[in-house]
Amino acid sequence: MIAYKRVVFDTSTLVSAALRAGSAPHRALAHALATAQVCASRSTLAELESVLQRDKFDRYLNAALRAEFAAIIRSRSLLFEVPEADTARVQPPCRDPKDDQFLALVHACNADVLVSSDADLLVLHPWRSVPILTPLVFLEAYRQPLTPSPPPHPAPSKKPSSPQSSPW
Repeated sequence: MIAYKRVVFDTSTLVSAALRAGSAPHRALAHALATAQVCASRSTLAELESVLQRDKFDRYLNAALRAEFAAIIRSRSLLFEVPEADTARVQPPCRDPKDDQFLALVHACNADVLVSSDADLLVLHPWRSVPILTPLVFLEAYRQPLTPSPPPHPAPSKKPSSPQSSPW
């Protein structure tokens, strides 16, 4: 069993966690929030909030619950300052330059692992000795059960206007 202390999640994994309760990304996030420090930067949080605002996700989860998820991630993450110049100097860089912000964050926070669902990041495993793992492999490193477990998030303080309920 591996004990990671600092964990970085990419946007695609966090979006999947928000939209699919009980999924491997959701369970990986819940486990990391309960056992480690989830690390973020202003740019990674801004990207998460921007992506979660996309109308295409309305059919999975209403906008209010997606915004609540982003707020929970913001409040539960350890925030690191990552200057744009550091992101521009990431070596080796990702083949998708937009993903360099996650690598720069890994370096800035001295992360133990990057959890990603993005092939452009996964191909770099390991990046400068830091493992880049899918959510399922991250869970397997802890030997977590594959059955869904409730996440450590509190229930929303008020009911959303739609019939959807908060998955966290």
